[in-house]
Amino acid sequence: MSLTVQGVGRRFGLTDVLSGIDLALAPGEAVALVGPSGCGKTTLLHLIAGLETASEGRIDNGFGNPAHVFQQPRLLPWKTARDNIALGLKARGVAHSERDARAGAIARRLGLSDDDLDKFPHQLSGGMQSRVALARAFVLEPDLLLLDEPFSALDIGLKAELYALLLKELAQRGASLLMITHDLMEAVRLTDRILMMAPEPGRIVGAFRLDQPRLGRSEEWIYRTTAAFMEAPAVREGFGLPTAAAADEATEEATKKAVPIQFVQLPPTDAMASCCGSLKPKAHACGKH
Repeated sequence: MSLTVQGVGRRFGLTDVLSGIDLALAPGEAVALVGPSGCGKTTLLHLIAGLETASEGRIDNGFGNPAHVFQQPRLLPWKTARDNIALGLKARGVAHSERDARAGAIARRLGLSDDDLDKFPHQLSGGMQSRVALARAFVLEPDLLLLDEPFSALDIGLKAELYALLLKELAQRGASLLMITHDLMEAVRLTDRILMMAPEPGRIVGAFRLDQPRLGRSEEWIYRTTAAFMEAPAVREGFGLPTAAAADEATEEATKKAVPIQFVQLPPTDAMASCCGSLKPKAHACGKH
């Protein structure tokens, strides 16, 4: 049970979107494909999921029960959250009572209440919709989870909460993870191995292994590791950044030319004085300032 991609390319017309892609994913392993927009990350994930066909090369997917979470939740608007979560179970012929029970159980583990389950997608926040999408994937008990940047539009606090839930579910199930992201820190936080991609054509230019256990990574370790990776030539090439030496030189030169900034404390305006009857820096009774 593993995934192997050998010499895969994808061509649209005369344009090579992907070229010479080689990667492998072992059982229980988490791998991130990191790169800028337009480098073919989503196309590669679609090829692996069987949603598109490669122009060349070979993909051998030995995982028997994969699940896909897209960048947008893609919930059916006429179905409740509970029915959206249970959609895959219904397609498999699972009885109504069993699929409702299983959908409710996974939803509660991901922070959804019974009231949330009875709501339609338009009644849920973006974060709640993301939970429903994750629950729809996990309820199928996948051995391989494919993530297409499902956290990219969420705020920092909600991301952190969903990261923790995802790591916990993966650990409990022993499932493999293949995710794509342009967020290097997200990859450092969630995966065991990072494959750095560059565009035109999309290709893998570097590979990095993270030896620290996923559930044992402190915030300090995540920040330090991400900063270290940002100095790596392959990462800078992938994101189209100058070399670290060139960047330091440019920063030093810009610092020399920088105009010193002076902060001046301005007095209260006449409007404030006439409104409040005082220029003293104290609380204003008018409630407008």
